[in-house]
Amino acid sequence: MADRTERSGPERNRIKTLTQAALNADKTVEQVEDVLDGLGKTMNDLTSSLSNLNNTVARLDGGLDHLESTMESLDALAKRLITLVEPVEAIVARIDYIVSVGETMMSPLSVTEHAVRGVIDRLRSRPSTGPKE
Repeated sequence: MADRTERSGPERNRIKTLTQAALNADKTVEQVEDVLDGLGKTMNDLTSSLSNLNNTVARLDGGLDHLESTMESLDALAKRLITLVEPVEAIVARIDYIVSVGETMMSPLSVTEHAVRGVIDRLRSRPSTGPKE
């Protein structure tokens, strides 16, 4: 059975203080449990995020490996193209030389043609001095 004796003075104040402390402690424990529950959820979310980040990093690493192999292939292709372009450049240089020689050879003929055309044009434009009737 419960003790129903009346207490007075400091004893009663002490019981009130202890009761209030117990209620405060209970409330504090509830708050700590809520904080720990939230912290647990946050840790789970963080773990999931780190897992996703690891997957992303792995995919990025794979993408970089693929990019590196593609760059190596392009480098090899560029080397092969250079070996094909060098003879074509030599042929173009020879054709350029042949054209310049041809232009040099045709230059005197062009000057002669212009001179002859000039003389013929002057002869045509000269008033005719034919017989008078």
